[in-house]
Amino acid sequence: MTCPLCSADADLIAIDVDGGPFGAQAEVCALCAEQIAGEPDANHWRGLASAMWSEEPAVQVIAARMLKRLSGEGWAQDLAEQLYLDDETQAWADNVAAASDHKDANGAALAQGDTVVLIKDLPVKGAGFTAKRGTAVRGISLVADNPEHIEGRVEGQRIVILTQYVKKK
Repeated sequence: MTCPLCSADADLIAIDVDGGPFGAQAEVCALCAEQIAGEPDANHWRGLASAMWSEEPAVQVIAARMLKRLSGEGWAQDLAEQLYLDDETQAWADNVAAASDHKDANGAALAQGDTVVLIKDLPVKGAGFTAKRGTAVRGISLVADNPEHIEGRVEGQRIVILTQYVKKK
């Protein structure tokens, strides 16, 4: 299959696109998924010139958010200025990209996609395991209506974590 973001021929994986309709996902290649959750390589994202015009709103939202993250690159800034999204999709893209009130235990601002480290062993209710201190949680999601909560995957489970028990990596 072809990745809608970078046009690579690769196996696609579903990733959550936060801030929009519940359970919204996009199917992208593993490299794009890794860079969305971590540090993006600007050259990899030049395919956004075509991805931003996708008919899939989730792909448009990812493209808009990545262009914003890469705004230090001249080409990305030019593309962001050309990008047009309908009002609903623009609100979805801005929902997570906006400045947040989410702060870690040290008061550092948390953003969508950040990596955090647990600073305390946390029993996970209903999952039957304890998330150990020092565990890295990559690609966090911010809970829009509660600045004290974030979501992330620990041991393959998507869990809600209190921000007071994490520090930004």
